[in-house]
Amino acid sequence: MYSPLQMAADLPENYERFMDAFQFIKDVALDWDDSRYLEAEPGRYITAARKAKGTNNWFIGCTSSEQGHASTLKLDFLDADKQYIATVYADAKDADYKTNPQAYVIRKGIVSPKTVLKLKAAPGGGYVISIMEVKDKAELKGLKKLSGNI
Repeated sequence: MYSPLQMAADLPENYERFMDAFQFIKDVALDWDDSRYLEAEPGRYITAARKAKGTNNWFIGCTSSEQGHASTLKLDFLDADKQYIATVYADAKDADYKTNPQAYVIRKGIVSPKTVLKLKAAPGGGYVISIMEVKDKAELKGLKKLSGNI
């Protein structure tokens, strides 16, 4: 069923300590031009990428079972003639759905269609990535290329 509505399933005050991570919810689009499933194993993990309607911005999400998952993501679906900034919201190394469910890291950098990212979803965890088209070269200032292990 089509429904261009996003939500956070909890009381707003429970997110106040995590406003840096909540930025993804603020950024994510409500309507899509394209959806791609990058990897999946039923009952274990799924990673999907969606392109926001009318833009060159992409949003990727992965969720895993209690076994966790290691991803090797190729961003070859990005337009070669565009520049992008990715913000990765990922499980920290010590994250676990039972023992440390709120452990996360945020990394930001430049990506292209040649970028390959290696990410780990903790047991019962996952990650999200916002990939925004660069509109002004000034946005790139101070950022490095993202690649390899995140």
